[in-house]
Amino acid sequence: MATKCGNCGPGYSTPLEAMKGPREEIVYLPCIYRNTGTEAPDYLATVDVDPKSPQYCQVIHRLPMPNLKDELHHSGWNTCSSCFGDSTKSRTKLVLPSLISSRIYVVDVDSEPRAPKLHKVIEPKDIHAKCELAFLHTSHCLASGEVMISSLGDVKGNGKGGFVLLDGETFEVKGTWERPGGAAPLGYDFWYQPRHNVMISTEWAAPNVLRDGFNPADVETGLYGSHLYVWDWQRHEIVQTLSLKDGLIPLEIRFLHNPDAAQGFVGCALSSTIQRFYKNEGGTWSVEKVIQVPPKKVKGWLLPEMPGLITDILLSLDDRFLYFSNWLHGDLRQYDISDPQRPRLTGQLFLGGSIVEGGPVQVLEDQELKSQPEPLVVKVAGGPQMIQLSLDGKRLYVTTSLYSAWDKQFYPDLIREGSVMLQVDVDTVKGGLKLNPNFLVDFGKEPLGPALAHELRYPGGDCSSDIWI
Repeated sequence: MATKCGNCGPGYSTPLEAMKGPREEIVYLPCIYRNTGTEAPDYLATVDVDPKSPQYCQVIHRLPMPNLKDELHHSGWNTCSSCFGDSTKSRTKLVLPSLISSRIYVVDVDSEPRAPKLHKVIEPKDIHAKCELAFLHTSHCLASGEVMISSLGDVKGNGKGGFVLLDGETFEVKGTWERPGGAAPLGYDFWYQPRHNVMISTEWAAPNVLRDGFNPADVETGLYGSHLYVWDWQRHEIVQTLSLKDGLIPLEIRFLHNPDAAQGFVGCALSSTIQRFYKNEGGTWSVEKVIQVPPKKVKGWLLPEMPGLITDILLSLDDRFLYFSNWLHGDLRQYDISDPQRPRLTGQLFLGGSIVEGGPVQVLEDQELKSQPEPLVVKVAGGPQMIQLSLDGKRLYVTTSLYSAWDKQFYPDLIREGSVMLQVDVDTVKGGLKLNPNFLVDFGKEPLGPALAHELRYPGGDCSSDIWI
């Protein structure tokens, strides 16, 4: 597995060069025990995904964290393709921020890629003291050699969308990226694009609102996010706030991979829309809805209408396809975005979800389907949630856990049975998605009990962690 490009530093020179990279052989993903009833620390699992390996589809290593109830969530690298060309840098550490404890774990994946080990623990008190931020989410490496991590809130759990800066070599907390007092009201994900001097961040809700579960009343009172924040990349300050029509809970944000492109997409979970954001001729930014997943009228569920709940989105490295998961409806979708203003549905696949035939939920009215989808032969607790695409765009990996407190509320079976990891074959010529029947990793059979598996990373980088500048 190449993690370097000769003597030219980490990653790849361009997204199209990355597509020619080696096939993934292992993946790393955090497994969570918070809210499951198992009193054990979260851990980083290493899974063998090489079809030629005798350990194919198996968890080959588990690295437990030294603390309980961290809620590991997303991860990032110490350095990536944003540092391509700097031969002093190499992709050797995986950075794991904790959503609830605010602890940051730095994992050495270079010494022994199939058996990573803990390199450093950054305690919450260091982050609280230097940044006054907590509840950490997205980690991106910067061309400066620093690591930047977004926050959802302050130390008390109120909303605060700021950014923690770490030294990329020592992993010391340097302070905040944004200017003092300049944090966004709420936070979640972010993506930067230096060629256009811009970063855009999204928002979920204040940690105190979402921490213990979802309350529909909080939507009515406006406690969930519906804005994008446009930052001046050089000045480190918000220059525009975009209000999203039909855009409740904008979560994952992706610029097109081409660093010249001044547009991208964001998935809005609760309203189940995909919004395209783009730069205007005058240098300001705008946003428009380009995909709407209609809600289904149902019986036997929390509410009379069930949204798709778009929870993760991805763009292929050639910027041709957009993928997203509807965690509640249970389907994965592939859209051709050759014309970004008019995405065209080219693939759809149901993997679990809340509306399968024979389940407790009855669909009364459906604008898209003629009948409820048939359950898979392999029973899947939960629905498709985190997704990761192979570099060549031909394989999509899927896990089913969203966030332990929401898993517990929406999919109690997921807590009892654990999540799964599946692999979907992608038709990159005509479009289309097909489940690989020979691939299943069942985290319900873990040694310490069923675990909740979340975001996936390959040792050599991928389309949601690498940014080209």
